Amino acid sequence: MKILYTTGATATNGREGHVKTEDGKFDLQLSLPKSVGGPGGDGTNPEQLFSMGYSACFGGALALVARMQKVQTGPVQIEAKVSLGQDASGGFGLAVELIGHIPNLPREQAEALMHAAHQVCPYSKATRGNIEVKLSVA
Repeated sequence: MKILYTTGATATNGREGHVKTEDGKFDLQLSLPKSVGGPGGDGTNPEQLFSMGYSACFGGALALVARMQKVQTGPVQIEAKVSLGQDASGGFGLAVELIGHIPNLPREQAEALMHAAHQVCPYSKATRGNIEVKLSVA
């Protein structure tokens, strides 16, 4: 693979610590949600961070596919819902639902774009076969 861009972040003290990107653009406190045994709090968590990255990346992939197909989408929002769960072995895993809000297109065309974007999105490629990713159109 020809590398086009590299970035980095450092987390201190895991899920109840702090995370910061190497360029300082993001400098965030982390909090473990109450639903998984933590105290809650004002901080973010890895699932929220993953959902932001995945929704942005997927939106870019959908825009690329639309341009390649010469489809005018109008405004597009991609909502990513990331779930943390416990698997049968007692370990933890993720599941994702990507919801496309593409009001200017017929549902069938919007669904086709979502599926095409899922084939080219780097996050989708990285998670394929590892976690369940559900696609839908609102």
